[in-house]
This record gives sequence, structure tokens and C-alpha cells, in this order.
Amino acid sequence: MNKNKTDKAMSFSLEGIEDVPTQGYRDSVIIVSGGMDSITMLHEFKDRIALGLSFDYGSNHNAREIPFAELHCKRLGISHLTIPLDFMGRYFKSSLLEGADAIPEGDYDEDNMKSTVVPFRNGIMLSIAAGIAESRNLKYVMMANHSGDHTIYPDCRPEFVSAMSEAIKAGTFPGIEILAPYTGITKGDIARRGKEIGLDYTETWSCYKGGEKHCGKCGTCCERIEALREAGIEDHTEYED
Repeated sequence: MNKNKTDKAMSFSLEGIEDVPTQGYRDSVIIVSGGMDSITMLHEFKDRIALGLSFDYGSNHNAREIPFAELHCKRLGISHLTIPLDFMGRYFKSSLLEGADAIPEGDYDEDNMKSTVVPFRNGIMLSIAAGIAESRNLKYVMMANHSGDHTIYPDCRPEFVSAMSEAIKAGTFPGIEILAPYTGITKGDIARRGKEIGLDYTETWSCYKGGEKHCGKCGTCCERIEALREAGIEDHTEYED
């Protein structure tokens, strides 16, 4: 794949996205789950975001995440929609859809976290977001994948997002594109961005088990703990004993 074409379509760098013109108005939809990454992106690029989209696809933690997406969008004066995708819970295979006991514990790595992959989840969400963007005369769809996701999740990898952006651009009249400025950075880097902004990460959700508190043991909890540590942020998350 041509590197220049990939970089242009993806806006990989945090600086690169500044080169994408806003046309003087809010031109983007963001897929916002309520987790650390998408909430950071929501705040960092709030001036260009017209709509936040969350998807309720039946995961263990949707009910814990989505209220935080709603909270932050409301706080920033950004419209928010939650799109139900209940068919995924019925027809797709993933431990993320099978209850807390199915979620593996331990490090956030390929062998441990592979069972949590929801097949083509981002492809489905990006397609819907692109349709809504075109219907609202918006130009871009933003997503908050990061470099730590690449090994585990095929639909977070640069080659997927670049190809998906090209497909969406070809399949929409205004040529809608994906902006994914966190693709080349780590979750720790994202937490540092949030620290600069002044985000309170207790107002986000990570745990895949979806209990009353973060379990502190699943891969996403471990990744959250490590990212906050790397960023020098005191972790006030409530974890299970």
C-alpha cells in the first residue's frame, strides 16, 4: 500500500489532523464508547465534532460505558445518539457478549484477549457512522483506535482503517473519510493528552466485565492501570477488592 496515500487517508499523527480543514464548522461524527480513548479524543477535537455516536451491541460493559459518552457529549454541548445493534449479541461470537465470567484476566496481549474480538465490529460501526455523517452533511468519521489495539483487533489496524476510509470515500457522494489520529500512539500517550486537557478518567469506563466496579484484573483494566501509571496520573478508579 502506498505510504503517502495511507498517511493522508488516516491522518495518523496528532499534528497531521490539524492539516485537515474544518471548512469553518463542525464537520465530524465521532464514535464514542465512553472509554478513555474516545473520551479523550472527544475533548481534544471538540471544536470540530458535531455528533457523538455510541453503539449498544450487547456487550457486557455497554451499560457502564455509554452513560459516560452521554455525560461528556452533554458537557461539551455536542449532540449524542445511541444506536442499538442487538443483532450482534444474538449472532456474533465473542466473550465480550457472553457475560463477565467469559472475560479472560491478565495482560492486554494477543493470546489473552483474542476471545474478546467482536467480528468486524468497527466495520459495522464505521459504515453506520458514515451513513449518518452523509445524512447530516458532515465530512469525517473519527475513531479512537491506538497502537496497542493493532495486534489483537484486525479492525483497528492501520491497513484496515485506511482501506475502510477509501471504501467509504468511494461509496458516499461527499467523499466521507475516516480520521484516526491516535493510530500511531499508545494508550499511555492518550492518557498524557487527557492529563494536559485536565480530564477526570474516573468519568470513563474500561472493564470488559461490566460490573459495579472495575475488576482490576481483565486485560482492559490492566491496560488502563498501566496507561495511567505511564502518564503519571493518580488512579482513582474504583476496583474490586
